[in-house]
Amino acid sequence: MSYDLILKGGRVLDPAQGLDGVADVAFAGGKVAAIEPRIAAANGADVRDVSGRIVTPGFIDLHTHVYWGGTSLGVDATDFARRSGVTTLIDAGSAGPGNFKGFLKHVIEPSEPRILAYIHVSFAGIYAFSKRIMVGESSDMRLMSPADAVEVANANRDTIVGIKVRVGRNASGTSGIAPLDIALQVAEEVSMPLMVHIDEPPPNYEDVLARLRPGDTLTHCFRPFPNSPITGQGAIKTAVLEARKRGVLFDVGHGMGSFSFKVARAMLDAGFMPDTISSDVHSLNLEGPVFDQATTLSKFLCLGTSLTDVIRATTANAAAAIRRPELGTLRPGSAGDATIFTVGDGSFPYTDSTGERMNGNKRILIEGMALGGHWWHPAGNL
Repeated sequence: MSYDLILKGGRVLDPAQGLDGVADVAFAGGKVAAIEPRIAAANGADVRDVSGRIVTPGFIDLHTHVYWGGTSLGVDATDFARRSGVTTLIDAGSAGPGNFKGFLKHVIEPSEPRILAYIHVSFAGIYAFSKRIMVGESSDMRLMSPADAVEVANANRDTIVGIKVRVGRNASGTSGIAPLDIALQVAEEVSMPLMVHIDEPPPNYEDVLARLRPGDTLTHCFRPFPNSPITGQGAIKTAVLEARKRGVLFDVGHGMGSFSFKVARAMLDAGFMPDTISSDVHSLNLEGPVFDQATTLSKFLCLGTSLTDVIRATTANAAAAIRRPELGTLRPGSAGDATIFTVGDGSFPYTDSTGERMNGNKRILIEGMALGGHWWHPAGNL
């Protein structure tokens, strides 16, 4: 068989298949074609020696903001993907039904890395988010646009993977939890999962979780007090454990103010691993404390999470959350995306959203990427 790209001699780590060992990975026609101990190069295939490196399914970042130029919080998707090793970026509600067409035409369609999106139930999405102006879009109920959200979601099912809403003192103000109830109606109507942002109360963590359905995602799940998933004594709240039992998904969504080392340690020590690890990158945290998805994943390695579990949280589990089984795996026939990296040992400074600093001993270093079955790398040195 002829191949377009062969990655030779890397440690193939694919939690979806239970794979962890040295092998070659071949791509053809934009998809994964084969994983075998040795694959012979033929017919002009692009052969890359990745020995000494780790090859995984392409990273998926479940929570990004990449409507660059269309919203004040958007970052450039291509630049972020290159530095992060991310082949699929999920935009978490930057656009609403009133401006999704612009997002689709000017950002999603021209992008080399894949961009999928949760559409916001707010007509204008997240429209006033900057260093000088911060207006919670859910605080004005006049902006809630369920009928339009349903219409746009149904018309763009190839790109839209779910519904997004933000609630909390900063995002919904005096509207409280009402925007979440509206978003749930939209999600039910279009048979899509919901992602809900939570910040400071009201509403509280427990009230939000009580409304979520199996398959819905709570992002910012390891946020600090107030509205933390742990009690003042460091125990996991009962509502959190009950929500997980019924199938609610928990996403990190690091962001500018939503990830705490203290909370993460308590949750992980109690055996509570987030389902997905995401960056929540936007214009106000790109230069810290988030930087990129690789940095976010590295923080979990330094907190004691195994490499397999970290990779599962940015590949197979992220694909399951958005119901895209063709992503997040190197199974033959799946999307031809891969991330190639090493894990550096040393002394690396990390900061959470509260300003706490941690000196970590590991860092994921991106070495290369395959996109759509072809090599894609910023330096091109492999």
